[in-house]
Amino acid sequence: MPYAPPTRCTDPECTEYATHRGRCDAHQPIPWAGRDDKAARYGISSGRWRTLKRRVTARDNGCCYRCGADQADTDEPFALDHITPIAEGGSRTDLNNLGLICPACDEIKSRAEALRGAQRARERAHQPRPRHPRRPACPTPRPAAST
Repeated sequence: MPYAPPTRCTDPECTEYATHRGRCDAHQPIPWAGRDDKAARYGISSGRWRTLKRRVTARDNGCCYRCGADQADTDEPFALDHITPIAEGGSRTDLNNLGLICPACDEIKSRAEALRGAQRARERAHQPRPRHPRRPACPTPRPAAST
């Protein structure tokens, strides 16, 4: 079966041939560009996050707080997790709200949190918005023009 002819890069000013996903090598998107990091997401630096993870690992003896799996028995590293999500009122850096979680439990918990977040968003969408305090609820009727 013949191959498709080469296409030009999708960048408007580029005349090179596309090598991957419609772009030439010079115009490939930067991986993870525009994605937030822990400092932007949680308001703490990555060094502080690593320190918290070390302290929680020592406290929990490297075990998952949900299923009790030991980190030494797996190849994948455990994640530092907020037990009560920040969106549901949990503290960002309180050690009582942080725990190690294995990848399997993290996936299950993340899906459940995403469902709860979507439910909250649907509930907010159906709530009436409060009116602006200076704007009247109904426009005042204008007098009818007399002829």
